[in-house]
Amino acid sequence: MPLYKTITVSKNTKVFIWKIEESIETLKSNILLTSKNEARLNSMKSELHQKGFLSIRHLLKEVKLTDSDLIYDEYGKPHLTKGQFISITHSFHFTAIIYSTEKAVGIDIEKQRDKILKIAHKFTPIEEYKTIANQDALIRKLTVVWGAKESLYKIYGKKKLLFLNHIFVTDFFLENETTSAEINYDAKSSTYKVSFLEFEGFTCVFAL
Repeated sequence: MPLYKTITVSKNTKVFIWKIEESIETLKSNILLTSKNEARLNSMKSELHQKGFLSIRHLLKEVKLTDSDLIYDEYGKPHLTKGQFISITHSFHFTAIIYSTEKAVGIDIEKQRDKILKIAHKFTPIEEYKTIANQDALIRKLTVVWGAKESLYKIYGKKKLLFLNHIFVTDFFLENETTSAEINYDAKSSTYKVSFLEFEGFTCVFAL
């Protein structure tokens, strides 16, 4: 089974990344879904989404959890019945989870694409990045910023939070693979540690 990478963030927090290379039949093996999630799987029209859904269940096994341990609240945020914390992400042929026994966590995987240049002004003050002349470096940096904001959005777990107006990422160097980010919303402020890594043209960002 292609468990692509395991990252030990701390003794209580781990990241698991899966590279989808198997057939649906292989991914279904040794996985028991609840009747609700079996129906959800069968309703998915995209084979890649089905594979992503199933590979997440294999990642749950890495922390001794099953499909029935995973529940979703009214906002679509995943929770664990045993009181730990989890966040889930899927992009093309990569899926990942971040799991913690001590604090809320968020994770996001994104493919590095030119498309982000066209939408950057919607989620970050693009003028802050005008000094980056190399387009590849700009795409990579903006992908980290988006992933960081997506991770914090998942931690917050409720609607109405705006990437541009409520989530702020501290400037960083790509080689450092770490930064911080802040949620300022409803007269409250909270700061999170953000880490990231790049592989095969993808960026994985996680926050806690």
